Amino acid sequence: MTPPASASSVAPVQTPYIPRAGGVIGLRRRRNRRHDFGVWWREIDRVLLMLVLSLMAIGAAAVAASSPASARRLSTAATRLDDLHFFVIHLRWQLVGLVAMFAASTLPRETARRAGILLGFGMIFALMLVPLIGTNVNGAKRWLNLGVSLQPSEFLKPAYAIAMAWVLSWRLRDPKLPVVLITGAVTALVAVLLMLQPDFGSTVLFVGVWFVLVLLSGLPLQRIAIVIGLGIVGVIATYFLYDNARHRIDSFLGGGTAYDQVDLASRTLNAGGWTGSGLWLGTRKLALPEAHTDYIFSVIGEEFGLLICGLIVLLYMALVVRVLLRLTDEEDLFTVLAATGLTAQLGGQAFINILVNLQLFPSKGMTLPLISYGGSSTIALCLGVGFLLAITRRNPFIQRERLTLRDAGVLPR
Repeated sequence: MTPPASASSVAPVQTPYIPRAGGVIGLRRRRNRRHDFGVWWREIDRVLLMLVLSLMAIGAAAVAASSPASARRLSTAATRLDDLHFFVIHLRWQLVGLVAMFAASTLPRETARRAGILLGFGMIFALMLVPLIGTNVNGAKRWLNLGVSLQPSEFLKPAYAIAMAWVLSWRLRDPKLPVVLITGAVTALVAVLLMLQPDFGSTVLFVGVWFVLVLLSGLPLQRIAIVIGLGIVGVIATYFLYDNARHRIDSFLGGGTAYDQVDLASRTLNAGGWTGSGLWLGTRKLALPEAHTDYIFSVIGEEFGLLICGLIVLLYMALVVRVLLRLTDEEDLFTVLAATGLTAQLGGQAFINILVNLQLFPSKGMTLPLISYGGSSTIALCLGVGFLLAITRRNPFIQRERLTLRDAGVLPR
């Protein structure tokens, strides 16, 4: 007989590998994140995202070009700012803005709507605090110092478009609801709070967005005429009651002088010709106030040329057209109104800023969206784009019915 094996010669028993629960959960989370990212990437408007990122990239280069002029202008004997002072800070604000944009774009449509409404209430309350505890800069009290300078009107812009679209969409539930009166009262409150700062340019922008939304929601022609008449009366009253606006309008209509900001901006814009003088080779920008904010378009013209200025205009136009095309087969009224309001806001602000730099519009103290230097403005604009991407998200595999001319009765079947 074979003697029994010793204990030392017995092979060890192999126990089966059981993965830890934490590893399985972590793997599932990673897979869920990849899945969520894939869904987000398929549903958002990637063309719109690329247009926005292109404008922000141009903005970084433009702030780098204009930073030396503003840094030297604001330097004192006690404090000397580095030539790239504003460029470095702008990159930080752009990074924060990109985080806000991508975070907002991942929200479901209903969550984005609720977030916009809550942000609107918060910023209107903040606007009420500005006349009381606001910080005065260049003769205007528009900022709250909360450790970081905050401009409530900038964050109110995207929230306002979403909130007004939400109220106007109530007409589908009950056509008798006074939605125009409600939105008009909110707009009047915002206008009064802005004029107390004073900020006539933003007031014009808010009223313009409200008019576009009301017009799109189906306001009768008679009421449209009344709204236009009230707008004309408001502009006339502002001219006689608001000294700053009267001086700017008089300067614009009178042609100005060689020392006016708008005239300096126009001369700087034309100094570079078609191809520009080259990065950091411009000289007229050194005499231009607010070269990195309100008049950055003129700096772009001097250093990069009128061709790049034309490209920027085309990018803004492409952005607006892209959103409108995406809305052509949209069925939800809130989505149409909110996306149109956000786009009208961004496009209208760009339009006004460019006209001011071309000496075709009175000076408004308004930045060039996604390009000009700014903290509150950069983050708020990126947040608005994030809301726009969230609201216009669409499943590419769902085919929607299109309304044709035959369906509308325009062409015979």
